[in-house]
Amino acid sequence: MFKLGLVVNPLAGLGGPIAMKGSDGLDLSRVQDGDFGRSTARALRCLARIAAGNIGGITVYGFSGPMSAQAIDASDLNMAALPFVSVGNTANPNETTGSDTKNAALALLEAGVDLLLFVGGDGTARDICSAVGAEVPCLGVPAGVKMHSGVYAVSPESAADIVLALVAGGLVELGEREVRDIDEDAFRDGIVQAKYFGELLVPSIGGFLQHVKSGGREQEELVLADIADHIVELMDSETLYIMGPGSTAAAVMLALGLENTLLGFDAVCDSTLLGCDLSASAIMALIVSHNGPVKAVITAIGGQGHILGRGNQQLTPAVIRKIGRDNFIVIATKTKISQLHCRPLLVDSNDAALDLEWQGYIQVVTGYRDVVMYRVSASGD
Repeated sequence: MFKLGLVVNPLAGLGGPIAMKGSDGLDLSRVQDGDFGRSTARALRCLARIAAGNIGGITVYGFSGPMSAQAIDASDLNMAALPFVSVGNTANPNETTGSDTKNAALALLEAGVDLLLFVGGDGTARDICSAVGAEVPCLGVPAGVKMHSGVYAVSPESAADIVLALVAGGLVELGEREVRDIDEDAFRDGIVQAKYFGELLVPSIGGFLQHVKSGGREQEELVLADIADHIVELMDSETLYIMGPGSTAAAVMLALGLENTLLGFDAVCDSTLLGCDLSASAIMALIVSHNGPVKAVITAIGGQGHILGRGNQQLTPAVIRKIGRDNFIVIATKTKISQLHCRPLLVDSNDAALDLEWQGYIQVVTGYRDVVMYRVSASGD
């Protein structure tokens, strides 16, 4: 029997749509009702794939309530293939904390699980690492806003595939991967202060594990200026431009002579700044009220290749659909693209159907009047 430990951070990712850059110290009153359950939904995606491919022998262990059992109880799928065993409870099921994550991890270690599967972001990975270190294999299902650590599968489905390969006796490599987290208060002010917190023992196969986020040191000022000149040359006065996070997009704002939110979204029309550090709802409101075309400028996460679903969760599935795939402008240096080593760009919007719609090839602006075609993949496939 394969004993699969499960820890779900039910607050993971809630800070993304409201432009909070993370969920640490989050004021829950600011979160819209429809956003609750985001991490549970991603846990369900993973568990459903495990259940579909399970030939028997997997038992899920975890805390009763929102940190494990709820992810199974809330499903209308036939989860009989994944029986659940409770190993404890949270102190307050209405508002879980990092201490609950640590306690759950320790209880699962005591229960002798073969793999600890956790759903969250870098803060969750940090809590898991501080509790169990490398004493038990761990694998993250990405659900947070910050995703700097190298301990996460590229999607819930990819995490399931790793679990199934382990159960099937496949050649799954185990290696120590870095856990990194940042100061969210500084992050919200546009300052990235990533810190190494330790390593987890993580299973990986093929391209199913995301890489540690690169800091973009390969980006030269001249290349960024060339990309910016290309984008500015294409801009017209009737189009609303939603400018995404990152130093590549920041170069465009610099060329326009406009204020920039390095780690958030800004809106520009006719060389005029219409909004800074916008939330998902604010972006949607601008799109709906605009009487003309709308385009979004985004870039790829260095080392990982994600263009949706990492650090830009203000682009909710509804916002992405409203803008339309053909109205997204992807910008990246050739060095950043080459460092993917032929791996595709990835989309992980938290909407599986939407991710599949994005598969195929997309144009990537890599310099002044220099555009390449590159493959995009739904990160679960």
